Amino acid sequence: QVQLVESGGGLVQAGGSLRLSCAASGRTFSSYAMGWFRQAPGKEREFVVVINWSGGNTYYADSVKGRFTISRDNAKNKVYLQMNSLKPEDTAVYYCAASGVGDSDSPRDYHYWGQGTQVTVSS
Repeated sequence: QVQLVESGGGLVQAGGSLRLSCAASGRTFSSYAMGWFRQAPGKEREFVVVINWSGGNTYYADSVKGRFTISRDNAKNKVYLQMNSLKPEDTAVYYCAASGVGDSDSPRDYHYWGQGTQVTVSS
């Protein structure tokens, strides 16, 4: 069992930066791939990025490539999402999630989800 709690969301102007954090409980955190997803009002949940268990492999959605960076600290049971050059279209609730399947971009492969943190980018 893994419990996830996101933090770090907020309101930022276009071009600004935010750093999201996801704190995980459970001794098996390091065995999970960790992903970030987002969901805007009226839209489906969208894959953002995933990092494998060791942090040695990452995969980004094209929409955020070059602007967002994922990292993890297995000693602290945390995963981070550094978001730079934010755009109004990045506005959404951001969720971190844990997958026992591997580096997947499908929400179906994620077994544990946080409650989400709101990111709002003003133009």
